[in-house]
Amino acid sequence: MKVAVITGAASGIGAGLAKKAVTLGMKVVVADRDQAGLEKVALELGDQALAVATDVTSQASLDTLADKAYAAFGQVDLLFNNAGVLSTGNSWEISDAKWQQSWQVNVNGIVNGLRAFVPRLLKANRPARIINTASVGGFLPSAMMAPYSATKFAVVALTEGLAGELTAIDPQIKVSLLAPGPVRTAIFREAPDAASAKFHGMMTHLLDENGMDTEEFANRVFAAIDRGEYWIVPQPEMLDPLLKARNKLIETRTDPVLSWTQEIAE
Repeated sequence: MKVAVITGAASGIGAGLAKKAVTLGMKVVVADRDQAGLEKVALELGDQALAVATDVTSQASLDTLADKAYAAFGQVDLLFNNAGVLSTGNSWEISDAKWQQSWQVNVNGIVNGLRAFVPRLLKANRPARIINTASVGGFLPSAMMAPYSATKFAVVALTEGLAGELTAIDPQIKVSLLAPGPVRTAIFREAPDAASAKFHGMMTHLLDENGMDTEEFANRVFAAIDRGEYWIVPQPEMLDPLLKARNKLIETRTDPVLSWTQEIAE
């Protein structure tokens, strides 16, 4: 038996990962601050799942999540630090509250998860894997969503540092960076302000038209875990050409031009 703990599991990618884990015969601990959504997902998952209302911005809440996961199942094999939020707008116009929320959820939420679970994983002295959710936006910055881009860049750096630390201390505990491209979720659920309305509409249309469904996304994630991959990029066709162009831009010291800048300005 394997046990997966998944934050941000009340909807979207997190819920999709939980459902896939159950089909693979795993026990699942689903965590989210959206208690109603969380209970709905847990009901769909059945007896394989334990739902724990969790605020990833609170260290005490993550500690409680870890306590309940180990009390229920005695072990954790996969830890998905997946909770995330997104705000749109001009960087100087986005409120301090939204900036702080982005840092607290997208970055500190992962740090809090590591503090709660890594000591227990080390003590268990058995194989495990930590999967931190970044984004293709962790490699490709974007206008109109600076808090998301900045925090996802931070997740990329944090995860790589974590991998190095655990390799030195206990190579049994592996680390993966998950970098989703467009997936049909409600990540753009926040109502846009006037400045970002056109961009917001463009991005929601992109997700609706080109986004991968969460079931197929989860299939690709777990296949990559089975292969032992550090870089989990379920949609390489989205990242690879843009990343190559960005790396060339940096190498040649070319001014950045985002592909949708002209569309936003019109």
